[in-house]
Amino acid sequence: MELIGNVKNYDWGKLDVDSYVAKLASANDGKFTPEEGKPYAELWMGDHCSGPSLVKESGEELGQFVQKDLLGNLGPGASKLSYLFKVLSIRKALSIQVHPNKEEAQKLHTQFPDVYKDPNHKPELAIALTDFQAMCGFRPYTEIYKLLSDWSEIGDLLGKDAIENLTSGGESALKNLYASLMHSKPEQLEKCISSMVNKMKSKIVRSDLDNLFLQLHKDFPNDVGLLSIYFLNVLNLKPGQAIYLAANVPHAYISGDCIECMACSDNVVRAGLTPKFKDVDTLLRLVSYEGAPAEEKLYQPVQLDQDSQPHTRTFIPTVPDFAVAEIKVPKGINRYTVTNRANGCIMLVCSGKARLRSETIGEVPLEFGKIVFVPAKAGGSLELQIVDSESEFVAYQAMSNDF
Repeated sequence: MELIGNVKNYDWGKLDVDSYVAKLASANDGKFTPEEGKPYAELWMGDHCSGPSLVKESGEELGQFVQKDLLGNLGPGASKLSYLFKVLSIRKALSIQVHPNKEEAQKLHTQFPDVYKDPNHKPELAIALTDFQAMCGFRPYTEIYKLLSDWSEIGDLLGKDAIENLTSGGESALKNLYASLMHSKPEQLEKCISSMVNKMKSKIVRSDLDNLFLQLHKDFPNDVGLLSIYFLNVLNLKPGQAIYLAANVPHAYISGDCIECMACSDNVVRAGLTPKFKDVDTLLRLVSYEGAPAEEKLYQPVQLDQDSQPHTRTFIPTVPDFAVAEIKVPKGINRYTVTNRANGCIMLVCSGKARLRSETIGEVPLEFGKIVFVPAKAGGSLELQIVDSESEFVAYQAMSNDF
């Protein structure tokens, strides 16, 4: 059941044909043509009310379609998709943010429905499609201390004694220090950042963090989020590497293209690198102040059945809402088995050509940009018949986490 994804034109997205989202959308929807200079940031695949996919044949929203035959489409116990599947193409950094857990999401939605538009939590998984840069979680406290101590301007802004407390005060010291940063007075923040920018520009050799600071300053001058690069891990992911963002983990995507899957929600608590509403007090209340090395933030997949599916890696988070399988069938293989979960799945094709076949509901052609909803009634075992065995076949499969 072919789908047409929902395209989002957020300002941070890559422009026109440089956007991987625009390339997918052009292949996915024959009526879509990217406009020159327009950002194409996200491609949504699912039934979220803010961006529902359409069933290609009928034009109806996916959510309405599945309601017609819940048992056949989603299987027992489900009335809507538990996940939202996306592709992101990032030209400039997204906001520094956390996502609330389910209990907090319900409270925030009740209190501020215009800002927090649904009562669900939003844990996320991001899998790099290209070289991908992101911030994720607080650095080890000693590492934060060293980075902050290198800048007298930050010491003047936050207090040298408060920074020194990181060496022995641990989580409580970080909590006080980060709160002080986020509540900095605009004129003091501007003075700090301006002096740092001038020093960086005068350097003959700049560090990677210097270059990142100047890059972010160009897009978000004097934003409090600029100084977060000294607090948060900066990760440079290669294609296929992933990070998992549980509730309350501070993070920001900086650049690149990725597959993203999350619980079906759009709740974001922002606190920097954005012109949008910053809910600083809520973020400071919810955020996890645990410090850990960057390498610990990489999320590892598993191979569930090495014998029958040696070319499938599955990323299985700690929540029941979603999981993602990466299917990479190398050249020279003509047939391959794919597992459909009990509540069905959504598949996105990123490379190659094949036919996806189910004994119960027939087959559908697959190629770059194709998005298909595979209902529960298709059965648990699907067959990929590779049409072009001279090319690698690559697809991503989003599903409920019933492993």
